[in-house]
Formats: sequence, C-alpha cells, structure tokens
Amino acid sequence: MKTHTQTPFTLLITTTTFIFLAVTSFAVEDDVRCLQGLKTSFQDPSNKLSSWVFTNDSLCKLAGVSCWNEKENRLISLQLPEYSLAGMLPDSLQYCRSLQTLDLSKNSISGSVPKEICTWLPYLVTLDLSGNKFSGEIPVELQNCKFLNNLILSDNGFVGMIPYELGLLDRLKKLDLSNNELSGLVPDDLAKFGVDSFSGNEGLCGSPVKSKCSKMNTDGKKSSDDGEGGSGDRSNWIERLRGYRLVQVSLFQKPLVKIKLNDILVATNNFSQGNVEISTRTGVCYRAMLQDGSVLAVKRLSACKINEKQFRSEMNRLGQLRHPNLVPLLGFCVVEDEKLLVYKHMPNGSLNTLLYGNGNNVDLNWPVRLRIGIGAASGLAWLHHVCEPPYLHQNISSNVVLVDDDLEARIIDFGLARLVGTRDSNNSSFENGRSKDVIDKSIRGKGHDDEILQFLRVACSCVVPRPKERPSMYNVYQSLKSMAEAHGFSEHFEDIAVKYAKQDHHHRD
Repeated sequence: MKTHTQTPFTLLITTTTFIFLAVTSFAVEDDVRCLQGLKTSFQDPSNKLSSWVFTNDSLCKLAGVSCWNEKENRLISLQLPEYSLAGMLPDSLQYCRSLQTLDLSKNSISGSVPKEICTWLPYLVTLDLSGNKFSGEIPVELQNCKFLNNLILSDNGFVGMIPYELGLLDRLKKLDLSNNELSGLVPDDLAKFGVDSFSGNEGLCGSPVKSKCSKMNTDGKKSSDDGEGGSGDRSNWIERLRGYRLVQVSLFQKPLVKIKLNDILVATNNFSQGNVEISTRTGVCYRAMLQDGSVLAVKRLSACKINEKQFRSEMNRLGQLRHPNLVPLLGFCVVEDEKLLVYKHMPNGSLNTLLYGNGNNVDLNWPVRLRIGIGAASGLAWLHHVCEPPYLHQNISSNVVLVDDDLEARIIDFGLARLVGTRDSNNSSFENGRSKDVIDKSIRGKGHDDEILQFLRVACSCVVPRPKERPSMYNVYQSLKSMAEAHGFSEHFEDIAVKYAKQDHHHRD
C-alpha cells in the first residue's frame, strides 16, 4: 500500500490557500455584520433597505452596495443618497474596513461624526455626509483618513472652528463645508479651495471668504471660563497636562525665574481658543502672558513621528539657531505624547493676519511689504545656505511669516517639517494669472507698480513646476535685496558670504 506524502511546496500552497479562504470568509462576515448594523440602526420610513436580505447570494446585489469585483464579496462602495434614512452613524461601520466610498448624502442622519471614523474606515477616498442633520464639531481625527480625496460635509449643523488638521490631507482635491454654522479663521492651508467651499457660514473669516478677522471671530466660539471651550477632546489633553503641572519647561538660556508647565497653563488660560494666534500645518500657537507681564508664544505640536530622545536632540539643535529673521525658539516641554514649543512672542502676529485681518491696524504700504518680503527671503537663504546641516522649511506661507515690533519678518516653524511630516516640497498650489490681477488694489497706482511687478516675477520663478528650474534662495534674496536700495534700507540686510553663493542649487523651498 502506497503512502502519499506532501512535499514542502505542496504543503505551503495548501496552507496558504486555507489561510486565504479563512481570511476572505472572515472579511465577508465582517461586511455582513456592518450592513446588518446599518440596517438595524437607521430608521427607514421609505423601506429603501428592505431589499437587504442577507443570504448566501452576493452582497454586491444589495441596493447601494458595490464590491471590488464579481468574484469577491469585499465592499468597496456604499452609496445611499436620498434614502430618507434617519438616526445616528452606528459603530458597526468599523466592520466595513475595505470601504473607499461612503455616500450618505441627503438623508436625515443626526448626531456627531464619530472621531473613530478614520480608524474604522482607513481607506476612505470619498466621504459625503452632506444634506443631513449632523451637529457638533468637525472631528480633528479626519486627518487620519490619509487617502481622502473628497470631503463633503455641506448643509449640516456643524459648529466651531474648522480644524487646521484638515490641511494635512495632502490628497484632498474637493472640500465642501458650506452651509453650516462654522466660525473663526479659515486655516491658511485650506485657502486653495475657494469661497464656495466655505459659503453659508457667517462666522468664518479670512482670505477664502474675503472677510477680515477681528479678535472676536478668530476665537471661533465662545470659550468657557476654564478655557476649554466646551470641547471634550480639548479637556482630555488639558487634563493630562494638569497631571504634570509641576514639570519644568526646558529653556535654552538660564532664566531669572524657572517656568513650570502650570505657569504655561495659567498663561494660556488652559490653552483657550481665545488665546489662539496662528494655526499652521505643524500645530496651534497660543499667546501666553506670564504673571510678571511678559508674553511668550507656545505651540502645541501636531502628532510627532520621532521618539522623545530624538525630539529633545532636535530641539537642542533648533534652539541654537539665531538669525534676525527667525522667531527664536526659547524652550520646550514634553509630557507623554504632548510636545510644547516655547517661542519669543511676535506682537503683530502673522503676515496673513495683517493682510486679511489687519487687527493691529498696521499700514502695509509697499515699502513695508517689500521689507517684510526681503526679510523672509533672508531668513530662508540663511537656513538653506549657511546652516549646517541646511534646513528646508517646506511649509512656507504668509501664515508662518510673523512680524515683530519693528515690522521685520520673522519666520516660525523652521525645522519642524521633519518632525511631523509634510507635503511634498516640490509641489506648489500657486496658479499663474495676469500679474496685475494679483496686486492688492490698496498699493496700485502709487508709483511702485513697476517694482511690484519685478517682485512678482521673482516670486513666480520660485513656484515653477520643475524644481530644478527654480532659483536658489540665495539668488532670490540677492534679487530682492537689490530692490531695497531705492528705499534706503539695503544696508539693513546682511550679505551672505560669497562661498555660499557658489554652493549648488539643490536647496529649494
């Protein structure tokens, strides 16, 4: 009698096939569990989901359900627009992990959007919840939907500020937050989506909605006395900080008085929305007034991708960088996953705020703007060509160019891109149009038009599609600096040593 033995290869194929079938079976079971949960949770007065009968037949035949292919019952799309559905989003959605499209538009679904939605549905490409009755704040956790191309939340009842974290979604092509009850400053990184994405929110301000911000509406919402603004998520991380209130803030220069984390909490009114000064891709910056009357700027860093030892080492390096056109980093504090950076405070805020909010009533005539532009170029050129190793900013915008008491440009966020991740520095959202159309009307026709166009030509050369065709920051700085002579402040800016001019041009912002 012959004995049949399996070769290692045959055994491997058999085992792999079994595992594949088992995994596929579990995945289908999860999809069924997801759809059953939706059908049970939603009120369906029009009986649109009555055809959802869960038998051995393919799930792909159910109304509104699409699968990857005919042979595999894995869900890829769930589209239920105008189904007259009501209720709240159920946690059974977590079992539809393979979904790429979720369209529940034009129903009567209410409640808040679960902050776990991107953990449940990590591969979402399109999320359309428009035309419902959603309320509460837009969850900052939407930044974790890394593949999101389309986010449509219009015609709901969302309140509060637009999370700046949405600007971290590098793949986002369509954003519609119109017709809600949102308020506060539209984040600078979302300005590219235009006015239609934000219309119907009377409390919003900033460049996209062509409305200047005052101190009243930059808060976004009324803050409570404890500074937490009624937000559960905010109170969670603040409570975590309070547990370490005696931790000392690390300062690079020996202070006259030591600063503890509790001093920062008090100085920022528990990181109140009313103390927010700027929001950038790397985090939110708060105004902190200490008991002695001195003012600092404290940034709560976005999710940091390096460990604490590496973070401390990087902070020590950044803390040594000093240049007239950089905001000095004075210190930092680490508590669990929370990382706070302490900067020198710039009383005039960001260039973006001065251009579109003008809260401090600064006269931004052309010579002032030119001086700020040259200063920003000077800081970047120093970071690119003098620092060892060089630092690429990668998040440069009018929101990270701050302005000091003397109306000098001071760049913030330098060196942070490598800590929190950033968009591709070779990409640019700048769109060329007729040069005269982009000139601020308030500075036209005052004898500087030719110089302004010259400045614009330099700016346009920095955002040409091919990075190799862009000038180095050294050349940009030299071009702009030559324009300062006519205004009598060219000697104010330092010359970069000739040896740096001979370096290659690989450092681009």
